[in-house]
Amino acid sequence: MHGTLSTPQRRPASDSRMPLLLRLAFRELRGGLRGFGIFLACIALGVAAIASVSSLSRALTEGISREGRRILGGDMAFSLIQREASAPERAFLDSKGQVNVIASMRAMAVAGDKGSALVEMKAVDGGYPTVGSLETDPQLPPAELFAERSGAFGAVADPALLARLDLKVGDRVTVGAANVELRASLVTEPDQIADGIGFGPRLLISQDALNATGLVQPGSLVRWTYRLSLPPALNTEEGLAQVEAEVGRALPEAGWRIRTRLNADPRFAKNIERFTQFLTLVGLTALLVGGVGVANAVRGFVDRKRASIATLKSLGAPGGQVVLLYLTQVMLIALVGIAIGLLVGAALPFVITGAFGHLLPIPIQPVLAFQELGIALLYGVLTALVFAIAPLGRAHDVQVSGLFRDQIDPERRWPRKRYLTALALSVVALVGLSVIAAYDRRIALMFVAAAAGSFVLLRIVAMGIMTLARRLPRPRRTAPRLALTNIHRPGALTPSLVLSLGLGITLLVTLSLIDSNLTRQLTQSLPERAPSFFFLDIPNQQADEFEGFLKKQAADAQIERVPMMRGRLVTLGGRPVSEVKAPEDISWVLEGDRGITYAKAPPEGSKLVQGAWWPEDYRGKPLVSFDGKIAEGLGLKIGDDITVNVLGRNITATIANLREIEWRSLGINFVMVFSPNTFAGAPHTHLATVTFPNGSDAATDARILRSSAQTYPMVSSVRVKDALEAVNDVVSQLVMAIRGASSIALIASLLVLAGALAAGHRARLYDAVVLKTLGATRARLLSAYALEYGLLGLATAVFGLLAGGTAAYFIVSRIMNLSFSLDLSGALVACALAVLVTVGLGLVGTWRILSQKPAQYLRNL
Repeated sequence: MHGTLSTPQRRPASDSRMPLLLRLAFRELRGGLRGFGIFLACIALGVAAIASVSSLSRALTEGISREGRRILGGDMAFSLIQREASAPERAFLDSKGQVNVIASMRAMAVAGDKGSALVEMKAVDGGYPTVGSLETDPQLPPAELFAERSGAFGAVADPALLARLDLKVGDRVTVGAANVELRASLVTEPDQIADGIGFGPRLLISQDALNATGLVQPGSLVRWTYRLSLPPALNTEEGLAQVEAEVGRALPEAGWRIRTRLNADPRFAKNIERFTQFLTLVGLTALLVGGVGVANAVRGFVDRKRASIATLKSLGAPGGQVVLLYLTQVMLIALVGIAIGLLVGAALPFVITGAFGHLLPIPIQPVLAFQELGIALLYGVLTALVFAIAPLGRAHDVQVSGLFRDQIDPERRWPRKRYLTALALSVVALVGLSVIAAYDRRIALMFVAAAAGSFVLLRIVAMGIMTLARRLPRPRRTAPRLALTNIHRPGALTPSLVLSLGLGITLLVTLSLIDSNLTRQLTQSLPERAPSFFFLDIPNQQADEFEGFLKKQAADAQIERVPMMRGRLVTLGGRPVSEVKAPEDISWVLEGDRGITYAKAPPEGSKLVQGAWWPEDYRGKPLVSFDGKIAEGLGLKIGDDITVNVLGRNITATIANLREIEWRSLGINFVMVFSPNTFAGAPHTHLATVTFPNGSDAATDARILRSSAQTYPMVSSVRVKDALEAVNDVVSQLVMAIRGASSIALIASLLVLAGALAAGHRARLYDAVVLKTLGATRARLLSAYALEYGLLGLATAVFGLLAGGTAAYFIVSRIMNLSFSLDLSGALVACALAVLVTVGLGLVGTWRILSQKPAQYLRNL
């Protein structure tokens, strides 16, 4: 007899003080957690994913906040593009505290016969670094690293530059008109994050060396950053805000970008939020998929407890009390899985910091993020509750005789209204938590809708498969007939298998198609029509001469050249940019400086969609042509005024027309193209591209790069193939990260699949015993079960292909704004593997069933 009905024993005082339900629940759990392995794994995996992501995000945020001064290089940073601060501007900054200056620009490092390479050059003053330390190999003081000696200025080079040009410490390169000696290789740079990611390796030099290069000309794309260290009296949150407000009042048209140590790198912080949102959704996907495993485990738990439930009800226990008793047990077990997940999530930042903290370029400050862990706990509790209520609630109204008979002929009925109400409230709470806790609630709502749609569709697919199997004619052979009957029989595994396998295959197909489309865009489509070279920082006075040089070097190539400046949007339609709430996919237009140009005719690669272009000899009020999609996202229309700050001057222009731009061609194009009279007399540089009709070979590329660097050292050259490879590397790493994160959901799908098969173990056990008694051989039963699992896997794979293809199309075409190609090679392989896994897991469980001796089970039939 079960422990609930045994003769009362003397109980400890603590046990007697517990409520009856808890006492009974704990007593039944003394027998262990047999049958709840999948349950625990699913809950622990999903909660661990969410808790780990949230804790790591909090650690990064705390690290950036605590290390903001080191990242920024001071308490405040004021950045200008194409010009240095004027005397009044510099005097104002000097009056507030200590100022250190950093200048950064792209340049070509020429190593004689070894070739040349584009570098991200950073010129520092004598106070660098203000905060933190510069680590080099060999380790030398900054004064020695950058001093002029023996006709050459000192420099610190990224190891990538040494490898690219086959150089070593002590070798010399030429940058512009200056000779530079590479005195050390760069190990770590304290302000690396704030400087962003560039196209080339880092080259650190002094500002004296920068002046000697001769590269700083009117209109050159140099970013000047003035780092301000405040006195203690102003070095507070209120003081930072006060200084920022004073700068805005005193120098309203300076046009600089202002950052403080409290938001040292807003873009990096936003990227952390975006990636955290993605990974949280992956974790939530794993948890929801695991919820199916929870439902399967609870259904199996109820099946194992039929005798106890029937006995309790026969002795007069109310149905609600019985349900509450076993719900208590299920939630106690869920709390064990949740605790495991929380421990993993809380420990991950500490483990990463201890193992890899010294290797990471970003600061991590591990903390016990109680709020984030609390949210993960709620996710786990609500998921367990949502998926456990329905299977438990069904037992309330079933008669005792029905409970004993239910293992053979399950009674189909909805749970009572109280359980449906509890289920609805739990679902609403889970959805509400997903939306409230999300960084982007729109994406969270889309995820909720997609998840709900997937569950409903997969349920419909399962019902459709069962209906079809029921109506098909019965095969004459035993194995196919048994397989077909098993698909639609009472208590069939079809709904559970279709749900768990369908979610896994859909995810696999979606990732496979996204991967193939990204690879195709980067390796096939773009290079066929992309330019071979970009040439930057062409001085205005040498633009015609340089274009003639390119025509001689590449006689059969198409050369395109346009003027280029940098400007920062200040107002849109009379609204300050700070008040404009732009959609996520176009907010980049408002962040920092943008490339702008002027033109007499519409640029190639774009077409007018609204309005008219200005005459070639236009001399009136400044006009601007705007990208149509971006204008729509910003709420702009023809006739609206925009203001841009260029070279410290605010210039207002009226939108004359809107264009549709083909960005994927990699040609020269700009969000904003102004009428030529807008910037009359303003210093600027030019940008040029060289496009070969049939592409270029490596020898031609090397010759053009070498000749350009030697003849025009002030011009920076970017080989598009190198840039595409760099982008491809980043995208490949991103895809690998997505695959790695999504593998959590795939593992959950695999666990649920195994759980669904395990949940049907009892019914299959009695089937096998009866069939073996009637003379069925092991081979015939194995073939029948293999056929059943194969048919279910094939039908579910078709759904996964359709659903995954639709999801991938939406993500690639609508979110990534890329053309979509239906390449099913990888997706078909994924589906085939999923079906094989299903059949394999099913047969493994079946083999164990067929190995049982029938006598002990026949006695209980």
